[in-house]
Amino acid sequence: MQALATFLIGYSIFSALVIALTHFRLVNYSGLRVAQVAGVALLLILAVMQLGHFAYLQYDAGYIHSVVYRMLLFAVAPMFYLFSKPLLQAQTRFQPQYVLHFLPAVVALWIPYSLALPLAFAIGAMYLLWLVHTIYRLRAQRSRFRLELVILSVVFVIAIAVSALGLGLSWLGEQTFYLLYANAIGCGFLLVSLALGMTPQLAREVGEVAQETYAVSTLKNIDCPATLARLESLMKQEKLYQQATLDLATLAGEVALTSHQLSELINARLGKTFSRYLREYRVEAARLMLLAEPTASVLSVGLSVGFTSQSNFYEAFREITGMTPGKFRKLHSATIPE
Repeated sequence: MQALATFLIGYSIFSALVIALTHFRLVNYSGLRVAQVAGVALLLILAVMQLGHFAYLQYDAGYIHSVVYRMLLFAVAPMFYLFSKPLLQAQTRFQPQYVLHFLPAVVALWIPYSLALPLAFAIGAMYLLWLVHTIYRLRAQRSRFRLELVILSVVFVIAIAVSALGLGLSWLGEQTFYLLYANAIGCGFLLVSLALGMTPQLAREVGEVAQETYAVSTLKNIDCPATLARLESLMKQEKLYQQATLDLATLAGEVALTSHQLSELINARLGKTFSRYLREYRVEAARLMLLAEPTASVLSVGLSVGFTSQSNFYEAFREITGMTPGKFRKLHSATIPE
């Protein structure tokens, strides 16, 4: 068990760095600055806590009994709240009342160790209930994120188990608890990495879905079939997707809609987010070009269909086709007659 904990602690710290550098980029959190900052801060908190767990489990160091550790422990749930609330409830601006969520972390300065852990996990359980309720309100969109929701459900189970263990620390034993807690955090990082690997722009897509869920319909006076036909013409005939700077507002202007109207139209009628809609057009064009122009470099193909970098192209292509552009070309070029 301790060997597993050591491995997962190391994996957690490594994953925190990788996710912070690759996932929490501005391109994935455009208009979601609060969620971006809170997400990076949450990764840092968990990484530092895992270092404390390692020091305790390997060298019996007393870091876990320190005031700093208690404050970090109380900050985990509020930081996760600040990360998830803008995504799940379509709130993009920082609200002054958010700072109140960190009062327990400040109060932790005077809370004795014997009470700190049970209280921190009790507070965490309340945040977990809020999260479950909020995600339930997005249940109409569950078909778009089925696998991601399965992974999230497993994370919920882990979080509930950890909360129960924290509340039962007195009979569980300190070392056993921290072994299990370190393993739980490591498993959480593993599942999150898996979800982000399958859907690199998951945060943006969830944010767009939440915006539609909480908004009042704006399509009552819109000729949706005609607008969709015009939209298809712009993408297929005029190939607007090739514009690297194409965004929701620009495309909405082309079909005489507001950004919110176009977002709702794509969500309600096509069953996908604008981000996914745009990536699908670009990837489909890239697939055709990879086979039609076998001497063109993968990077030049990606840039020509509208992607801004090789990494973005690879992420989107792998997400939609399940393989890299190079593998796709190699696999399918042999089937094309000369």
